[in-house]
Amino acid sequence: MSLPLPPAPDPSVDHSLTGVLNALGCFGIWGLFPIYFKLLGQVPPLQVLAHRILWSVVVLLALILAQGQWHALCAEFRDWRRLRFYLLTTLLISTNWLLYIWAVQHGRILEASLGYYINPLVNVVLGVLFLHERLNPRQWAAVALAAVGVLVLIAGYGLVPWIALSLALSFGSYGMLRKKAGHPAALGLGVETALLAPVALLFLLVLAVRGTGAFGTGDVSTDLLLLAVGLITVAPLLMFLEATRLLRLSTVGLIQYLTPTLQFLLAVAVYREPFTAIHLAAFGCIWLALVLYSADAWSSHRRRSGWVTASSHGTPPP
Repeated sequence: MSLPLPPAPDPSVDHSLTGVLNALGCFGIWGLFPIYFKLLGQVPPLQVLAHRILWSVVVLLALILAQGQWHALCAEFRDWRRLRFYLLTTLLISTNWLLYIWAVQHGRILEASLGYYINPLVNVVLGVLFLHERLNPRQWAAVALAAVGVLVLIAGYGLVPWIALSLALSFGSYGMLRKKAGHPAALGLGVETALLAPVALLFLLVLAVRGTGAFGTGDVSTDLLLLAVGLITVAPLLMFLEATRLLRLSTVGLIQYLTPTLQFLLAVAVYREPFTAIHLAAFGCIWLALVLYSADAWSSHRRRSGWVTASSHGTPPP
């Protein structure tokens, strides 16, 4: 699908610098998410997810109101066909969020980073299977190398890296469906979180009545972290949308690897998760696959003329 050309950039503004700063900001924040969720390690993952949904919808509804999109939001809820579609994407993104929180809190950040490293290649495979896209030889080689990396882990440990594969498949499927539907990112996420908000609120109220909830128990730092989780979900999304508006697809595609790289470094250097020779071989295959994939994407976009930007229908990472 061809991407629309944006208005000609104002020569008095450094759009590239602004776009790069926004891209570094959003991918950097997403890459540092493990620190945030580690600080909430005493809160069960399902409770963290419920707070993330609840406070995200508060921030998103305020944003939608500020942008004058309230009628557009209401129109989404009146369209039953689109609402059924949103139910599916809501299930995918909530599953992705819960898996990621669980992985961080259970010392599986390294495997989570693997999931987001292979996500672009999973997107390619999903495009072939469901959107009838065709791959060139370099893209096929990249997919094959990534598969070899996963097989190395399976052969070395006798276990399937289910967290990595589940994160990549859930987020890849979510992104594919959102791209196919063409829903604006902020509005779409607003609908998805609004659909889950009543369930999240009921769940938290039940916990509060039973006295098993983590919020409002006297730990001010935990309360503040739970309150702010909506803001840290929405803020990088806004930076991502601004970056994709100003930058070329190939540039955003390269900067996106900052997220799993920061997660990888946190896992190995800060949280001291095991990193063996088997991990090195597996990650080496996947890094080489990403070099091939990125080189192909870069050369493809350089052959095109004009100011080509990423679609505004981006999707929120973890």
